[in-house]
Amino acid sequence: MKKSISIFFITVITFFAVATWVIPSEPEIKALPRIYYVTFQSLDSAKPLTVAAQFRLPWRKGKIPAVVIIHDTEGVNGVGNYYAEALNKIGIATLEIDMWTPRGLMGLVAGRPKTVPETLPDAYGAFKYLSDRPEIDAQRIGIMGFSFGGVDSMLTATKFYTEKYLGQELKFAAHVPFYPSCWVYNHAPGYEFNSFTGAPIFIQVGEKDVYDDPDTCPKLVQSLPEAERKLISIKLYPNATHEWNRLQPSVTYYDPTAYKGKGGEVTLIPNPQAAEESRLATLQFFEQVFGLSTTNPR
Repeated sequence: MKKSISIFFITVITFFAVATWVIPSEPEIKALPRIYYVTFQSLDSAKPLTVAAQFRLPWRKGKIPAVVIIHDTEGVNGVGNYYAEALNKIGIATLEIDMWTPRGLMGLVAGRPKTVPETLPDAYGAFKYLSDRPEIDAQRIGIMGFSFGGVDSMLTATKFYTEKYLGQELKFAAHVPFYPSCWVYNHAPGYEFNSFTGAPIFIQVGEKDVYDDPDTCPKLVQSLPEAERKLISIKLYPNATHEWNRLQPSVTYYDPTAYKGKGGEVTLIPNPQAAEESRLATLQFFEQVFGLSTTNPR
C-alpha cells in the first residue's frame, strides 16, 4: 500500500513538473497582440465604401496610442506588417487598411485609383474607427504610409483635408510618409502641401529613388514658410531605392509618375539595413510624439 502511495505522489509531482515546464508564463502570452480583422466605413459622403483592415491591439492598461498603416500601389504586401509588429511591441496599436479590395482593384500601376486624394476618405475613416474604440486614445493616433500610402500620410497633415473629413476638433497626431513622391506637391491640383494641422511630419526617402531626386523633398520643405518647416524632418537613406523596405525579390516595372512625372522604369531593390534603420527611426519618432518610454524595438 505504501509503495502504491509513493508511486502515486511521484507520478503527480512528475506531472506538475512537466506541466509547469510546458505551459508558457503569463507575460509571454501577453507579449503577443490581439489581432482582429475588422471593417469600417470610409468618410466619402458621395460614395462610402466598406474598408477591411487588420487591427492589432497590444496588451496594455488604459487608453493606448495607435497608428494607421496605408499600403503602397502593390497593396497589402508585408511591408506594413514589418513595422506593425515592432510598434505593437512598444505598446502602440496598429490598423493596416486595404484600400484596393472595396474598389475592385488588384493593385500595381494598372490597378490603383487614378488619384491619391480619392482614397483620403479611407484614411480618415480609419481614424474615426480607432477614435471610437474604447481602448484607443483619440489624441494619439498617427498615420504612416508607403509610396501611394505615403502621399496619403502627407496630405492628411493639411488643414484642408483634415477639416473636410474630421472637422476642426480632431486630427492625426503624427505623420510618417515613406518615399511619398515629393515632386508632386504644390504642382498638381489636389496635392497642395501647406497650411498644416500642426502635427509633426517625418519623411523618409531613399537616395536612389527614381520618383524624385535626392534633394526633391528637402527643396519642398525649404519652399515652405519657416513656421511650417519646423514641423517637418527628413531622413535620407544612402543607396536605397524606392521601397527599400519591401524585403522581397527585386522587381522592375513602368510607372508614368516616376522621374518626377516624366515616366520610366522603376526597379525596387530590398535593402535590409535601411529597412532596419527606418523601422528604428519610426519607433523613436512615435515614442517621442506619443510620450512613451524608450523600449527595445526588437
